[in-house]
Amino acid sequence: MSPNNTGLPPRNRGSVKSDKQPSKQSPKKKKKKSAFKTFLKFLLIIIILAILSVAIYIGVLWKKADSGVLNTGNNTPVPAERSAKVKPITMLLLGTDYRPETGTHLSDVMMVMAFNPDTLSATVVSIPRDTKIDLEGYRENKANAFYPIYLSEEKKSGEKAEDRMKKMLGKYLDTPIDYVTVLNFQAFRDAVDALGGVQVNVDMNMCYKDTADGTNINLKKGPAELNGKDALDYVRYRKSNCRPKTQASDDFDRNKRQNEVLHALIDKMQSLSGISKIGGVLDSMDKNLEMDIESDQLKNMISTYWKISKDNVKFMPITGNWKSPYVYVSDGEISKASQALADEIAGKADHSADSTDEQTKP
Repeated sequence: MSPNNTGLPPRNRGSVKSDKQPSKQSPKKKKKKSAFKTFLKFLLIIIILAILSVAIYIGVLWKKADSGVLNTGNNTPVPAERSAKVKPITMLLLGTDYRPETGTHLSDVMMVMAFNPDTLSATVVSIPRDTKIDLEGYRENKANAFYPIYLSEEKKSGEKAEDRMKKMLGKYLDTPIDYVTVLNFQAFRDAVDALGGVQVNVDMNMCYKDTADGTNINLKKGPAELNGKDALDYVRYRKSNCRPKTQASDDFDRNKRQNEVLHALIDKMQSLSGISKIGGVLDSMDKNLEMDIESDQLKNMISTYWKISKDNVKFMPITGNWKSPYVYVSDGEISKASQALADEIAGKADHSADSTDEQTKP
């Protein structure tokens, strides 16, 4: 700020003659600080901090990818025309129920995501875990049962379980899937804790206890900041065995909560506090994450999508009819999900409203 912008005449560098000599006893008047100037200085500091934070965010992501901390195990070069910077890509995200206390690998979270670099947007299709998969060439089963079966058959089949999941769900949604990421429940808990928790609006009271795997869900309806354990309980909750019992929920409720938590995590990670914790988040995820994406492609994704807005991430949960033990999904519902992914890849997706708000349970 200019020192002249004070409402006082400018000072000369030399001595200033005055017609009136001030009394030696006269106290000097303190200049009154401008509230507007104080605000501008504060705003400037915030802007500088924001710029530095973004730079740190990019730097941390890039350094971790470049140094191999997020080592994908795939160093195959990526041709320029296949770079995520210029080409839409699809990815399967599997969230398994593996935790040290269970050792199981059911894929309770299944999402197929399409990313478009031109529109800087993404569409996420979530598949209910109990969906009945009945495809030609595949044995009929629940959607979440395929991954552990494929894991047990890797030596016999000679094919990685992750590759078989890409093929199977790619056929189910009529969408070629480029990459797969497997993230277990422990990674989810650690990532939320590394961010300092996540804010959600718990939609109902939830109570369930299982001494076999240490599950102890006890959540109250209303706004809450959840730690990693409670956030996992929130997205997993199915039924109650407490007294008094709390209301049960189904796959569609859980998909809605998954989307809510993902939106909240995007908010948290893009905040100043979240940016400062991104290193810890990535470290915690890397310990419990597998992916087949090329290392160079991972860098391409980081540099392209780090600033994606949550408003440009469209969640589209597949819905169907529950009839124990399956969720039955209509051909029309599958076609709608397939078309949403195709529209994202083609740059035609409508992100004006989140489709999760438009979905109704059958």
